[in-house]
Amino acid sequence: MSTTLTHIEKKKMLAPKLRFKGFSEEWQKRQLNDIVEKVNSGKTPLGGNSVYVDEGVLFIRSQNVLDSKLSYENSTFITKEVNDTMRNSVVKPNDILLNITGASLGRSCVVPKEFITGNVNQHVCIIRLTIKNDPYFFQPIFASEKGQKLFTSLQTGSGREGLNFQSIKKITLAFPTLPEQQKIASFLSAVDEKIQQLTRKKELLTEYKKGVMQQLFSGKLRFKDGSGKAFPKWEEKRLGDVSKVYDGTHQTPTYVNEGIPFYSVEHVTANQFSNTKYIAKEVFEKENEKVRLEKGDILMTKIGDIGTARLIDWDVKASFYVSLALLKQSKFILPKFLNQYIASRNFQLELWKRIIHVAFPKKINLGEIGNCKILVPDKEEQKKIADYLSNIDNKIEIVNKQITQNQIFKKGLLQQMFV
Repeated sequence: MSTTLTHIEKKKMLAPKLRFKGFSEEWQKRQLNDIVEKVNSGKTPLGGNSVYVDEGVLFIRSQNVLDSKLSYENSTFITKEVNDTMRNSVVKPNDILLNITGASLGRSCVVPKEFITGNVNQHVCIIRLTIKNDPYFFQPIFASEKGQKLFTSLQTGSGREGLNFQSIKKITLAFPTLPEQQKIASFLSAVDEKIQQLTRKKELLTEYKKGVMQQLFSGKLRFKDGSGKAFPKWEEKRLGDVSKVYDGTHQTPTYVNEGIPFYSVEHVTANQFSNTKYIAKEVFEKENEKVRLEKGDILMTKIGDIGTARLIDWDVKASFYVSLALLKQSKFILPKFLNQYIASRNFQLELWKRIIHVAFPKKINLGEIGNCKILVPDKEEQKKIADYLSNIDNKIEIVNKQITQNQIFKKGLLQQMFV
């Protein structure tokens, strides 16, 4: 890659910082209207949901337009007859689809070359370029930070939640000749392909772990001891019998600029503990020792997305809010095993049976958490199970980091390969 790219001096010439060798012509600046055959959206068919069918012509909605990808999940279809009444919004291969309303405004993708036919609703705009321009060059511009800022500035209406065709057509972009467009598009498509491959690998590993967990915690798959013999039968216990369960502070804390980290549901669900608020050391030292975290403890959400747990596997001095439950490490069960068991279908069903449904958001109290039934194996088997599942987790994390690295790499390219 690096052998075919070169840094150039921008000077007065309209050209990107990073460019492929063999191209030196200045880029031209023109309105989108000058290089398109169509800028148009669709509509909801007459009759609304009642005209949707199980199969037929794909009817594309904003949820199908992902970042640089057309998704076929949760697809909706219309009949050929309905599609014929909406000819002005028929989708063709190589069209750029752009979401123009709602929370996903600015999200875009290119319709794949193998696509046959489809239609769109009023929330999705079709941008069809002339044959002298490559949609796989222009769509990354739309997806870039520069493109997203542009769409934000063009939003119309009192709620600023929509783009109109005239404003889209008047977008001014700098771009090169078709051969250079194609070179850049091919390069970026290769990066996208790598990200998609890694994403698929992560999905497969996640599905594999899910299947293994089901086998392990249902007893269909068992480990052997060092002598090749079967481990003892698992014992059914209450969670409260093998781990003390506490909740965090009930008082809304006064935050300070630095001090003792204070965790909440968001830290656990995102598995991100580095960006946190702080409470004063004096406040922390006055708290009940039960709400002081230690390495080996587990935090579990009690409200909202109940049952998401994170093992505190690092040296820590922190406190947490009442929306989290603390499962203290004990001599009866290994923290690494318990953390994996909490994520199992067995335990999640136990939680679900005890969730208080009359309140919103959903919540569960400490007594019900402690009453959850769990199956506890021999300590040696606990370790084997925890190590096996943790090994899969490590592989998933490696792939996740590779995805992030490639996304950062692509973001850097977008900043340097476009004007």
